[in-house]
Parts: sequence; C-alpha cells; structure tokens
Amino acid sequence: MRPWVILSALALARIAFGYQFQTVATLGPALVPLFNLTYAEFGALIGAYMLLGAFAALPLGVLGRQLGDRLVLGVGLVLMVIGACISAWSGGPAGIATGRTLAGVGAVAMIVLQNKIIADWFSGQRFMVAISVSVCAYPIGVGLAQLILPALTERFGWPSGFLSGGFMVGAALLMFLASFRPAPQTAPPRRRFSWPSRREWLRLVVAGLIWTAYTAGYSGYTSYVPSMLVERGQSLALVALVMTFATWGNVPATMFGGGLAVRFGGFRIFVAGTAALVVGMTGTALMNWPVTWSFVVGVLGSVHPGVIMAIGTLSARPGNRAVGMGIFYSIYYAGNALTPALCGRAADWYGGPAGGVLAAAVFSALALPVYLLHRRIATHETMLARA
Repeated sequence: MRPWVILSALALARIAFGYQFQTVATLGPALVPLFNLTYAEFGALIGAYMLLGAFAALPLGVLGRQLGDRLVLGVGLVLMVIGACISAWSGGPAGIATGRTLAGVGAVAMIVLQNKIIADWFSGQRFMVAISVSVCAYPIGVGLAQLILPALTERFGWPSGFLSGGFMVGAALLMFLASFRPAPQTAPPRRRFSWPSRREWLRLVVAGLIWTAYTAGYSGYTSYVPSMLVERGQSLALVALVMTFATWGNVPATMFGGGLAVRFGGFRIFVAGTAALVVGMTGTALMNWPVTWSFVVGVLGSVHPGVIMAIGTLSARPGNRAVGMGIFYSIYYAGNALTPALCGRAADWYGGPAGGVLAAAVFSALALPVYLLHRRIATHETMLARA
C-alpha cells in the first residue's frame, strides 16, 4: 500500500508542477495589459520557471544521492510553495519572475528525484505503470490550470492564481512527508562521492536527447497550432477542441501505452507513437481536418512518453539514479532552451506558424534515430522489453 501512496504524492506534485508552469500563460490576457508587457517580456515570465533547470538538475541529483531523497525532494516542494507566494505577493513582473525562478528550481529537485524513487519502489510491470502515471500527471496540471484559473482570477484577482498553485504543492508536500520511507532494498545515502560510469553517462545523455526531441516536438505543436488555425480563419471553438485533444488526450493514452509496452515491448510502442506524432503534425501543417490530426497527435502519438522516461530512469544503476536523472534532465532543460527559438525561425522562414508545426514534426522524427542509438548501447533491463 505504501508504494502507491508515495506514488500518489509524487503524481500530485507533478500535477502541481504543470499547473504552476501554465499559470502565467493562462493569465496572459490579464497580466499583459495590467503591467503593459511586451510579448517578449511576457515570454520571459513564462520561461523564468525553467530558467535555471539546465544548471540545477545535476547538482540537485548529486545532493539527492548524498543527503537522501526525502530531504532534497521535500526542500524542493517547499521552494515551490515559497516561489508561488512570492509571485502572488510581489505586485509586479520582477517579483513574479523571481518567484517563478525559485519555484522552478524546486520543481527541478522534485522531478529529478521522482523517477529514482519510483524505480526504488516499483519493478517489472508495476514500474512501467507507475512511471506512466507520473508522466501523465504533468498534462493534467496544465489542463487544470486552463480550466480553473480564468474563473478563479476573475473573482479573486491574478494573485489567487499563483496562490492556488502553492496550495496544491503544499498538499503534495504534506502527503509526501507523511508517507515517504526509503524502499527496503535501497542503500543509505553515500558519504563518498562517485560519478556514474562512462557507459552510464552515454546512456543517460542519449536518453535525455530522446526526451528532448519528444518534448520539443510536442511543445512546438501546442505553441504554433492555435496561431496557425486562427490565421486560417478557424473559430476559437474549433481551436479549443483541437487543443483539448492535444492536451487531455495524452493522459489516458500515456497510461494505455505503458500497459502496451509491457505486453508488446517498448520498441514497438515507441515507433508507433513517434510515427503518429510525425504524421499528425505534418498533416496539421499541410492539410485540413485539424480535429482529426489533433486526435492522431494527442492520443495515438502519446502512447510512448512513459517508455522514454522508463529507459531514462533505468539507464543508470540503482545507486547512481539520483545523479543519473540529474544528467538526464540537464540535457532536457538545455535542449528545451534552444528548440523554441528554432521552431520560431522555421515559422519565420516558412512565412507563417505552420513552419513552426513542421519544425515540431522534424524534432519528433529525430527521436527515432536517437532511440535506436540508445538501443544499441543499452542493457536488456534498460530497454524494458527489447522485442
């Protein structure tokens, strides 16, 4: 019973992560005119949450191994609460950015150690199910922000949006502290520091590149499709329907994909999901039927993120997983600092937002050769089921 309670606490924390990250984007219609922001400044407020991720992920993974999961992840959740309060009580863009940066560092601590804890408590088929629960929690948070924040902030003002995210993290913190114990088979925190082996480093870097390619494609799609559809004269209701499939559709798809990976092998599910993403994104950019293509992207193209996260987690030995996830997420954060600008350049070159969607399709396609490289250098356990 305890492993599932711990997983519930971690999933709630990841839901809160998605909710906090999405808060500024959802509050944009209120914040931009209120503070007279340019869209560059508004984008900087959104990006402040991820600002230090590439620099903080590896040190936080090292601290997790040296000091223990409970302390470092717990402090991370506390920082997420404090950051939300700073943003809410700041009264201006500078304070909002400061709070989001602090909360973002706390979120890094949470996500770096989350997969390591899941791998400690779950194995075999249960591990694939648990990691899929963790992965699909983030889009739930994004979706909840889109549903809750407009009405909440209209009644209580924009600071309530940030505070609501802080309350959500606080609930996850209390649940985590009440339930967490180290898994029986895990070793105590190391007092003597050592790095993962060179082969583990290679597997982790390659796995991080797979996750970067997947997330760059998905975020590029969700960033440019609304503008593309509006440019083509589609109604806001249709845009909302397309984005509903693209975001909420991947929640059951990721869970279902985790079960399929156990039965049919991670490789088959990864190839099927990647192919669906590339076809769906390309079809969206070049053809009509946006609702159909959004189903292809959001549902059929979302069966494999749990597979990617699983091989990333298992790319390091158990004693090195805290540091290993720090390496994995350092690659992810660094890559996602670059790819949005590349999608933007593609849109400028193409002459419209459809170019950004096509760039997203290219990033999604790049995940396949990188996955094949990881498959060549990985152990049987890492690939979960090589067939």
